[in-house]
Amino acid sequence: MGLTGSFLLLIGGFGAGGVLVHDPVLTNSPLGFWRYGHGRELATILVYTGVGLLFWAWVRVGRDVLAKRVGGRAVVALAAVWTVPMLAAPPLFTRDIFSYLAQGGLPLAGFDPYAVGPQALPGIISENVHFFWQETPAPYGPAFILVAKAVAWLTGENIILGVVLMRLALLPGLVLLVWALPELARRMGGRASVALWVAVANPMTVIHMVGGGHNDLLVVGLLAAGALLTLRGAHAGGIALVTIAMAVKASAVIALPFLVLVWAARMSGPLPARIAKAAAAGIGVFVGVFAALTLAAGVDLGWLPALRAPSMIVNWMSLPTGVGELTHTLVNLVVTVPKQPFIDVTRVIGALVLVWIAGRQWWAAREGGPDAVRRAGIVLLAVAVLSPAMLPWYVSWGMALLAGIAWSMRGLQIVVFASVMLVIAYYPNGEDALYNWPYIAVAVAVAALAAVSLQRPDPLRLAAGARGRSSRIRGTGRAGLRAGRCRARRRLSSTPPGSPTRRCGPRTPRAASSTPATDAPTSSPPGCCRGPAGPRCTPSTGSPATPTRSWTTSATPVRPRRRRPASTRWPSPSTPLWPAAPPTGRCSPRSRTPPAGTRSRRSSSGTSSRPCGWTPPSPATRRSTTSAPTCTARRP
Repeated sequence: MGLTGSFLLLIGGFGAGGVLVHDPVLTNSPLGFWRYGHGRELATILVYTGVGLLFWAWVRVGRDVLAKRVGGRAVVALAAVWTVPMLAAPPLFTRDIFSYLAQGGLPLAGFDPYAVGPQALPGIISENVHFFWQETPAPYGPAFILVAKAVAWLTGENIILGVVLMRLALLPGLVLLVWALPELARRMGGRASVALWVAVANPMTVIHMVGGGHNDLLVVGLLAAGALLTLRGAHAGGIALVTIAMAVKASAVIALPFLVLVWAARMSGPLPARIAKAAAAGIGVFVGVFAALTLAAGVDLGWLPALRAPSMIVNWMSLPTGVGELTHTLVNLVVTVPKQPFIDVTRVIGALVLVWIAGRQWWAAREGGPDAVRRAGIVLLAVAVLSPAMLPWYVSWGMALLAGIAWSMRGLQIVVFASVMLVIAYYPNGEDALYNWPYIAVAVAVAALAAVSLQRPDPLRLAAGARGRSSRIRGTGRAGLRAGRCRARRRLSSTPPGSPTRRCGPRTPRAASSTPATDAPTSSPPGCCRGPAGPRCTPSTGSPATPTRSWTTSATPVRPRRRRPASTRWPSPSTPLWPAAPPTGRCSPRSRTPPAGTRSRRSSSGTSSRPCGWTPPSPATRRSTTSAPTCTARRP
């Protein structure tokens, strides 16, 4: 199913994806109709169908992963099969890869990529760059400029080959991610198969990172590998890898202070001294690696001022920007005012909140270890959400480290919901759909359905006979565990279904018959709890009276549960004991002498008497007790 979806994305991408302005292959061929009119509409349908099939397959694999029917190797194999068609597809849901090729071609043409935009480069490559980025200098570090220069030098004006080769150049990031995640998950308390399912097999990775050709794929692989090396004790190597990631995209620098704490935790001495020594060593590694990359790329530090370029993006995916737009909309209902001041104020507030989160998480991670890596992932995720501008693939920075934590079912459902929304938040041709509100409403409904489907295979009850049974996957998540505990409690207790004293939640009572059950007494002394095997005793006062409840049988006979032999079990003091026959008088479990009319049983010592209804265990499992177990009387 996932492979079918990938091939549909491949075929539909030639008409609905980020196609070339002048396609040298399709423009003058019989397949040229695929790029225009009804052909383009049909291609768009194929793309969205492929996205749906890919997500459907991913969610189904997720159920098997959570049920431990599928391991990490199978997840990696499936992800590889889904990814291969994306290597030959046109850019999907973005046109950024054309900007990468142009930024690599600028230095070869004698231009400074940190001073001019792609429009300064003549030829077919610059004309395919999105108009929004035509005059924008490269906001990427020297490591990526080095990679882009190599690809542009190898492919020249062959833009189709350039797109494919750029994907292959970024693919080592995915390989590093696959290599690092299993051990990261074991160190961080998670499961390797779940981590690989979240970060590698995710359609976000397959469609956006590989199909879109984003350089974030290289960043996340270097981040995960650097964090793992640091946890292993190769601190200098780990910081070097994260420095390379920072030389691709500056956001990766957030992880470096947390890796310094991991290094400091391995040193001896007071905490301030350890942090100072680790920071000095880390800065030395950082400066050496970054200087080498800058000299190799033949650029300077002009990319640092260019980092403000993404702030030109204004959309509500950035939380501060969204709050500013919402505030402006509400105020604009009363008085007409410009929008930008609202956005500027909320972005400043968002930056302050981000600094507070980063400082708090860094100090909380001062003991180092896997917890520092987890907190680095939290801060990277906060950077993506609280930065002035956010694009869907920015979320991958934090998820590269957070994929290895112990996920709850609710957390995984949020991951599924967010993944669906982030993939289809943009149209296949790279234009954003965030302000097409009917489209967003449908996307939210589809994302919610996918999230629920992770735990309920048939949430809409469409299968035959699904109306009369539950569609929840048993044993998954907190709710599943609670349901399992309730089922176990029903088996161990004699409370009839529908009783108000049950703690397992509401349930429709069974239909009752007027015929008394043959396996339960119709009366018992007051203060005794009744069950299928007879009454049990409890402290009470008074004399025998009318029964507190009369059991009835349902229309369908219930098969009694097979119990273990008495010689192989001994209940805990809090577990009720069921005597074989009802007592004839009041029960006084704290008394060592039973009331008149009750049966006296002697222990192995021959000195202590047990209260009424108590059945001694076999000699093999007998133990001495000071009092008999009790139960609480159930009121009618």
